[in-house]
Amino acid sequence: MNRNIMKKQYRYFNRDISWLSFNHRVLLEADDDTLPLYERINFIAIYSSNLEEFFKVRVAEHRAVASGGKSEEMTVDEARELIARITAIVNAQLEDRIRIYETKILPELKRNHVVFYQDAEHLDENHRAFIRRFFLEEIFPFLQPVKIERERVRMFLRDKRLYLAVRVRCKETGEREYYILKMPYSKVSRFVELPKKGEDFYLMFLEDIIQANLKEMLIGYEVECSYCCKISRDADVFVDDVPPEHMVEQLKEKVKKRKIGAIARFVYDRNMPADFLAFLMQAFEVSPEELVPGDRHLNLEDLSHLPNPNPEIKPFRKPAPMRLEGLESPHFMYRRIARKDLLLHYPYHSFDHFIRFLYEAVHDPMCREIMITQYRVAEHSEVINTLIAAAQNGKRVTVFVELKARFDEENNLATAELMRKAGIQILFSIPGLKVHAKLALVLRYNAKGEPIRSYAYISTGNFNEETAKIYSDIALYTCNRVLVEDLHNLFRYLCKEIEEPHFKRLLVARFNLLPELKHLIHHEMALARQGKEGRIILKMNALQDLAMIDELYRASEAGVKIDLIVRGICCLIPGEEFSRNIRVTRIVDSFLEHARVWYFGNDGKPLVFLGSPDWMRRNLYRRIEAVAPVQDKDLKQELIDMLDIQLHANWKACWVDAHLNNLFKRNPEEPKVRAQYDFYQYLKRKCLPEEAE
Repeated sequence: MNRNIMKKQYRYFNRDISWLSFNHRVLLEADDDTLPLYERINFIAIYSSNLEEFFKVRVAEHRAVASGGKSEEMTVDEARELIARITAIVNAQLEDRIRIYETKILPELKRNHVVFYQDAEHLDENHRAFIRRFFLEEIFPFLQPVKIERERVRMFLRDKRLYLAVRVRCKETGEREYYILKMPYSKVSRFVELPKKGEDFYLMFLEDIIQANLKEMLIGYEVECSYCCKISRDADVFVDDVPPEHMVEQLKEKVKKRKIGAIARFVYDRNMPADFLAFLMQAFEVSPEELVPGDRHLNLEDLSHLPNPNPEIKPFRKPAPMRLEGLESPHFMYRRIARKDLLLHYPYHSFDHFIRFLYEAVHDPMCREIMITQYRVAEHSEVINTLIAAAQNGKRVTVFVELKARFDEENNLATAELMRKAGIQILFSIPGLKVHAKLALVLRYNAKGEPIRSYAYISTGNFNEETAKIYSDIALYTCNRVLVEDLHNLFRYLCKEIEEPHFKRLLVARFNLLPELKHLIHHEMALARQGKEGRIILKMNALQDLAMIDELYRASEAGVKIDLIVRGICCLIPGEEFSRNIRVTRIVDSFLEHARVWYFGNDGKPLVFLGSPDWMRRNLYRRIEAVAPVQDKDLKQELIDMLDIQLHANWKACWVDAHLNNLFKRNPEEPKVRAQYDFYQYLKRKCLPEEAE
């Protein structure tokens, strides 16, 4: 009975509301006057892109439930209430974005001699003449106005495309008519550079140029008004219940249908008259619940491509990835790992180390087999090319391709086919499971066919050399026999060679991960009850699983001091009686925090782990995830130092409070600690010549 009462008193943040708090934190980077100007602009783009995906996936799912769809998590009324909460929060954030953009970004551009026109009303005659010529010569040939006739023609707007809705009056009949134009961004850049005047450079949105010249196209009509709009469509692809032999074809079909999915939101210029909006809603079959008022300019994720015409505005340079000295020497990675386990931190270290690791396997006569998981890879992947080279060099290469990696399905299908043609054994998704583990294994044998020293790679990040430049991840390289054997068992399970794998040291979701996590937490609770220090530090991207949150609440009540470093979703509520010993830190900076590292104090003999899973239900129950203990004392200390730097950060770090506010950790009396940049310097000091042989 007591247990039930305890469970009832616990509370949790809604995961989507928590995510909106994280995205607002991203937006606040654009509000930071200390950041370089174009870096701030880029954060507006990231915020907008994040929000787009959120509506296409999460809100689309809730709308389906609100319309009567089945859900184990919420009722129809609960879904409708949640959508209303989301809409209210997003609208408030939009006001914040407009404030930052209009009162800070645009004036700062102007101070730097970049005038970014937001309409065509304030153009001088020279620029007006320029945009007319530009319209007629460069834009007009690609425009196709389509009359909206709601009684005769059913209109369809493509996902994410920006459209211009135009209302005109026929000069001959006096009747009102409506037209829709798709912006020709594939033919003409969205940002147009106008002629320079004096010290000033000029930029203009393509849609503003079109709006200013509509009369040149719509001859015989008086143009009354025009406004931008767009539709976001449901992008979820569900194929979990499909047998493996039909997975590929089913996925191809569903990815195609993503472009014509149900409406997730209709975003429109908030200045649009009510009768104009009502006409479009009817024509495009938009319900009131799907409406999201926007600014004059939509799709601001495009700001990541805003030109910088002024050479005096220096581009923002992030720290250059470090390379261990001697990397290009023969067998460097092999010899380095054989001597001692190696931790690399991307993007502080170059991802070239992993490419080199694979390259050495390609040319190693003792290497007989390479096994690797693929969740997300770069579009033109060096990793894939090196694996193909290995297959062509006589190695047996096995790649487990997770087809259900959202928005990477098509790329994964294409690379899988490329590898299959090169002779690589391809394993596809398992029904009901995603393989999210980031693993590679190099198996080596002597001339007699006996196993010899082999190499394992366990990471928090994908095998993607592009995201490895912007995501902060950690990779463990080891030739530890136990870990090598554990990885081999996991791959044998994925290959369906064994049904019940056993692991001695590797923690694997769906097998031994959850019991071990609970054991580690309970051990810290026992220490706290004995009057000793119970200590837990958990770094991850998301914390959502309520059962594990309850474990942390109970640990807090037992006196365990807990620090959570959670970038995104955090459903645990700090600052309550049951969470009085828990603090939540959020870090948003130049790189996207993506690593998962877990620390348990263990009475002064700390246990440290790294791996692929967040504490989401999907990660812990419906995915194959892999976590490795870090046993080398120097590497363990390195991760402890990293966590310590992040917890002491007072720049770019926030507390998340009991109301989901992002409270900046700024204390003018303390030395400035900026976690990402300070940790880069920490690693740079360690990257000495003696690291290489």
